[in-house]
Order: sequence, then structure tokens, then C-alpha cells
Amino acid sequence: MTDITVTQLARNFAEYVNRVAYRRESFRLVRGNKPLAELRPLPMGTRLSELPGLLASLPRLSAAEAGEFALDLDAARGELGEVGDAWES
Repeated sequence: MTDITVTQLARNFAEYVNRVAYRRESFRLVRGNKPLAELRPLPMGTRLSELPGLLASLPRLSAAEAGEFALDLDAARGELGEVGDAWES
């Protein structure tokens, strides 16, 4: 994390925001050699706690589509043949 003064940030605000957004850099803002705040990128991705809502928002298969999907899975499993223990050496 790089230290920058509040004055530097104010004079070059767009540049620092772009560096955070596109280069994922972090900065500690200081005034009078005293740290005041941090400018850093937000975490990317989805939190696990959001998974139930995400799954609930997905479209549902009709009974016919679910039946066709089950047949496709059975056919794919049949083509694989017998699969041994992946952990066995």
C-alpha cells in the first residue's frame, strides 16, 4: 500500500481512482504524516451468503425439460462406462 497525501489525491483524483479500479492498487491517505483513510478496491465476486438468492432467481425447468435433462444425464453416464475410484493410486 502506497502512502499519498490528501493534497496529491485532490489534485489527481481521477488518476488515483483509475489506478484503484483498473490496476487494483491501494493507497493510504495521509495528512501531516498521520494516516487518515485508505483508498482500495472493493472485493470482487459474489459472497457465499448471496448464493440462495442467486439460485432462487434462476429460471425453473418445466417437467418435460427436467425429464429430458435426466435422460441426457443417463446417456452421458452410459457413455462414460465404469469409473473407478479417483483417489485410488
